[in-house]
Amino acid sequence: MSVIVRDTGFVAEDYAGDWVDLSSDTDPESLAQHGNAAAIRIAFPSHTDGRGFTLARLLRLQGFQGRLRAEGHVICEQYAMARRSGFDEVEISDDLAARQPEELWLTRADWRAHDYQSRVRGGLHTGA
Repeated sequence: MSVIVRDTGFVAEDYAGDWVDLSSDTDPESLAQHGNAAAIRIAFPSHTDGRGFTLARLLRLQGFQGRLRAEGHVICEQYAMARRSGFDEVEISDDLAARQPEELWLTRADWRAHDYQSRVRGGLHTGA
């Protein structure tokens, strides 16, 4: 089984449609062919493999509007990056959910706040 993580915490699976499953080594040039899919799930074979974040960002930049899910070895510390790169949710194993309970994921749920770029932009002053 698995656990779905969203900004509100752990939630039940609510999607019954078909997924387009992409591996982390998917050629970025091939992403356009999936642009009309209802839902895409990108696999994370390891929490040290960040290629899925790039794929998500490229899909969103190409106009993908469907559901986008990171699946696999994404750790709670990566949740903000997952959301900022375009993922709607993360799917983790029951084992990972036991090691990193919902409370830890919820501490990262405010992914729009406290990011580096916002702090830099907020601290910039324009001419005087």
